[in-house]
This record gives sequence, structure tokens and C-alpha cells, in this order.
Amino acid sequence: MKSIFEEMGGTYRQEGEYLIPDLVLPDIGGYQIGKYGRMRHSYLKEYRKILYNNYVLEGILFKHLAEIDQACNERMEILVSAMAKQEGVAEALKAADQMEWVRRINSIRNRAEEIILTELVYA
Repeated sequence: MKSIFEEMGGTYRQEGEYLIPDLVLPDIGGYQIGKYGRMRHSYLKEYRKILYNNYVLEGILFKHLAEIDQACNERMEILVSAMAKQEGVAEALKAADQMEWVRRINSIRNRAEEIILTELVYA
């Protein structure tokens, strides 16, 4: 008598006295996961365990992390350039006073990153 697993096309392998199902995880692809993808991974694993497990079981975790990372990087570029333009931080300021330019750009990047983390990573 065949088990449901065997009826669905599953096979077993012998390990000592035990029959172990031959299970294969789906191909995760060659996704590149950066800073924001790793942050999303940590957040899901610690605070959204059910969602994390669903992504793992469906085989879409790395795809999801790569999409979040890409979206965060794109949004970061847009926000930083828009905020710099709005606040008048341009190449002229960089040429005139480099330290002031660095201070203001770092402030803009920090604020943009807080927005991204709230909207995309920790949502």
C-alpha cells in the first residue's frame, strides 16, 4: 500500500533502518541581498515569525529580501537627491565649504534612512 507522499510522486531513500523522504528545496536563485535586505531578514525572523516561516516554506524569502533591498536603495537615492535639492545642498556649497556640505548631506542621509526603515523594512 502506497502512502499519500508516494501517490503524489514522492520517493524515499534508505538511511540505516529508516526511510527518509527525498525533499528538495526550490532554487533560491542568485539574489544579492544588501544592508536593507539583511535588516528585513532580522526583523522578520525576530518579530514576524509566522510571515518569515511562510516565506521560507514557499521558497520566496530570498526573492522578497532582494526586492526589499532594491526598493530601499532606489528610494534612498530619490529621497536624498530631493531633500538635498530642497535644502539647497549643491556642488557650489561643496566647493565653498566641504565640512558644512558633509554635515548637511549626512543629516539628509540619516533622515532618509529613517524614512526608508519605517516605510519598507519594518512594515
